[in-house]
Amino acid sequence: MKKHIIWSWHTLIIFLSDTCLIGIAGILALLVRFDFTLSRIPRAYLDTYFWCFILQVLATTVVFLIRKMYSYIWRNVNARDVANMIFSVLLAFIVSFLCCTFFGLVLPRSVWFLIFVFQLCVLVGSRCSLRFWAVFRAYFLSHRASAERIMLIGAGAAGQVLVRELSSSQKLEGRLCCIIDDNPQKTGKYMDGVRIVGGRDRIVEAAKKYGITQIIFAIPTATEEEKAAILNICKLTACRLRVLPGLYQLLNGEVSLSAVKDVQVEDLLGRKPVRLDTASISSFLAGKVILVTGGGGSIGSELCRQIARYSPQTLIILDIYENNAYDIQQELRRNYGDELDLRVEIASIRDKSRIYRLFEQYCPDVVFHAAAHKHVPLMEACPAEAIKNNVFGTYHVVRAAEKYGAQKFVMISTDKAVNPTNFMGATKRFCEMIIQSRRNSATEFCAVRFGNVLGSNGSVVPLFKAQIQSGGPVTITDRRIIRYFMTIPEAAMLVLEAGAMAQQSQIFVLDMGEPVKILTLAENLIRLSGLEPYKDIEIKEIGLRPGEKLYEELLMKSEHLSKTSNEKIFVEEQRPITPDEIMGALVTLDKMITANCSDRQLIALMKGLVPTYKDPKEVNARAELNAEEEQQLDNVGVYEEGLGKQAPAAQQACVGL
Repeated sequence: MKKHIIWSWHTLIIFLSDTCLIGIAGILALLVRFDFTLSRIPRAYLDTYFWCFILQVLATTVVFLIRKMYSYIWRNVNARDVANMIFSVLLAFIVSFLCCTFFGLVLPRSVWFLIFVFQLCVLVGSRCSLRFWAVFRAYFLSHRASAERIMLIGAGAAGQVLVRELSSSQKLEGRLCCIIDDNPQKTGKYMDGVRIVGGRDRIVEAAKKYGITQIIFAIPTATEEEKAAILNICKLTACRLRVLPGLYQLLNGEVSLSAVKDVQVEDLLGRKPVRLDTASISSFLAGKVILVTGGGGSIGSELCRQIARYSPQTLIILDIYENNAYDIQQELRRNYGDELDLRVEIASIRDKSRIYRLFEQYCPDVVFHAAAHKHVPLMEACPAEAIKNNVFGTYHVVRAAEKYGAQKFVMISTDKAVNPTNFMGATKRFCEMIIQSRRNSATEFCAVRFGNVLGSNGSVVPLFKAQIQSGGPVTITDRRIIRYFMTIPEAAMLVLEAGAMAQQSQIFVLDMGEPVKILTLAENLIRLSGLEPYKDIEIKEIGLRPGEKLYEELLMKSEHLSKTSNEKIFVEEQRPITPDEIMGALVTLDKMITANCSDRQLIALMKGLVPTYKDPKEVNARAELNAEEEQQLDNVGVYEEGLGKQAPAAQQACVGL
């Protein structure tokens, strides 16, 4: 009711405005006809025009109502709107002229022509006034010394929409100075008064010539490779980079400045979108009771988001950190409401009795095990905690899954488990060995191994961003260090599909694409912030952390890998391990933990249990020799050809590994 009243008052105001403008147009027409001398206008014409004015107001009101001339948003009128307005004014004038002729109201033909011209100007012009003001204001602001100077990449449909909005937006104090497009036929032409200066090869040159401070990428149809190639050129300009996210923005009519976002570092990776077998994932998850341990973490929470889309019977989030668990709980409740049966349990996987009670209560069909201590330097300093949480915590969840009839168990592993050089990686490799030992279990176990995840808690990207925001320096451990990266949603999607296709005791390796130098990543993040590396923000090398490798491995070139139906997922062949071997190792670990053995003793023991666990100095020294020829280490270390060969003699009899 309130909206209706507001709309009625709005319409009444426009009607009164139109009435005044129609009257002014008629008087002005008579004045022009008689040389702007009121006394020279015949009295008969004034009397006749009074009745013509009444008929014109009535006719115009009826036509404008039918043609919805009272419903335009004046601030956003475009060329089509103006054309419709002109037709409406013309139609209203013709109707009113015919009515006046029918009633015998005669005015000079020159007066009728002038009335039409003036009505067209004032009735259409008044409706375009706010648009004209917005354009004028944007032009004024764009010529201020502090205004952004903008380069637009893409002269297609999306670019055309953004050009029009940039010319009148009140949200952006900036001036569009030039346009880049790879189509040579467009070079040298103009779009809304802005010159298309050439293709991508002109980006750096044009940025300097026009003093560009901001670049907007507006090609939503570009592939990820094309997008990354162009953005990697743009980052050389030290301009702020912004991007129109994707094709769906164009299809949904959402092309506007509000849809443009800052370029993220993942936009520079050029990774192809992940294609999933949604049918197999749906049959894997739909109608199932699903438990996600570590469900509040970076990977765990994204798993929960994606699992919720497949209509599980119940989704259980288990986490020891209540703040993260609360955040994902509230997000899922906002998005799904009562459609999703969501349960949140605050518990530690180290608490065996609590884990068993939860499994007895819910009897989950599928378990995604993402809970773990993952920070390398912290676990180097606290190896006992890594054993308690990663090793024994995983074993508790594995045994509970078996006891209470879980159909599938998917463990999140890491590339640091491949030929580990740190204690965290060694514990994760041991967890993989636990999974390998369950070949005869009724529950199907698998592990999914991938590298670093962009933007995850504790990763380098949030650290670098915080350092840039505080003015630097950005700290890297070694200028030569490289890592594999994947986005959080991409990692979670591939985990779901790997889980759907998993068979007993398999270890899946995700194709992480090309490795990225951490130095390059730091430089890119600085440039994406509109700053210049080494000039505005210093990059400081602080040395490798304890247990850190120069080059992480995923063994993607290994002959031990076999393909799956998804080109990004591989299965690594592993030597079978018996439950007795794992139990012997666990007993030894428990004794060492109970006896409060030193960190050095725990590390020595773990090197015996995980034969590929090497000293980082040895691995990095070998990497430095090979880096001169290959730029990265290929297949460092050895495969586990005989578990137990490297275990201390005093422990081999008990451990058997």
